[in-house]
Amino acid sequence: MVLPPPDRRHVCLSTIVIMSSMAFMDAYLVEQNQGPRKIGVCIIVLVGDICFLIVLRYVAVWVGAEVKTAKRGYAMILWFLYIFVLEIKLYFIFQNYKAEKKYTDTVARKALTLLLSICVPGLYLILIALDSMDYVRTFRKKEDLRGRLFWVALDLLDILDIQANLWEPHKSGLPMWAEGLMFFYCYILLLILPCVSLSEISMQGEYIAPQKMMLYPVLSLVTINIVTIFIRAINMVLFRDSRVSTIFIGKNIIAIATKACTFVEYQKQVKNFPENAIALELQQNSIPHNQTIHETQAVPHDQTATREIVDT
Repeated sequence: MVLPPPDRRHVCLSTIVIMSSMAFMDAYLVEQNQGPRKIGVCIIVLVGDICFLIVLRYVAVWVGAEVKTAKRGYAMILWFLYIFVLEIKLYFIFQNYKAEKKYTDTVARKALTLLLSICVPGLYLILIALDSMDYVRTFRKKEDLRGRLFWVALDLLDILDIQANLWEPHKSGLPMWAEGLMFFYCYILLLILPCVSLSEISMQGEYIAPQKMMLYPVLSLVTINIVTIFIRAINMVLFRDSRVSTIFIGKNIIAIATKACTFVEYQKQVKNFPENAIALELQQNSIPHNQTIHETQAVPHDQTATREIVDT
């Protein structure tokens, strides 16, 4: 498939978000080292950023070229590359903070959490580029899709909140095995779950139906809404961790209830689905868009009612 010319604004925006967050990570790594070691760390991160920028120069252009299409394949590659490199730097920052005996830079630790909570969900929404999806023409469908993307961004903040507990100040630390398990569990979720959401949008194509995108809600229900409740409960009860966010516990309980209602309604809709609706939908997908526009007024009343059922 030949990609259209890249959207320069999208390329610049995604590159600015990625490289600014990487620059802040590098600043943390350099400031955490003293003496001759600081020069060595500075050289290493500078060489790494140059190599990363060379790769980003091509991938970001490919992402900007597909932004107006129904595909998000290059967006998944860019997200995987970004999180892979970002979390490696974050791991060394976390280990350097852990080696410190006194917690003197509380503001810097909070600023690190704030930086991640802005850049990571922000880049995901930039890669989705909902406002550039010109093929999503109905306001109701676009707002439904926007609501689902908001849940993904909220899940990313939930994961980052668990990771932030590892480097923000606390009186009594967790066991080493628990810290490592929490960090790499969040690492895997940040790598995989947004890619699942991007792949669902890509697989739907131009005839996107948000109500049929059920893979991400099921995975997030298990891996985030349920598992993170147990993680926070264990940290709070067994390890007496005062940093546990009870607000996100409430958010996950509400998310479980909301998704359970969604799954029930989805099953009811599948059972009440008309027999000719599937054939009608396949027929609609096989007809070019400009032809369907001219034939819209010639559709009988019963078929328009069936289309409303398919579209809801």
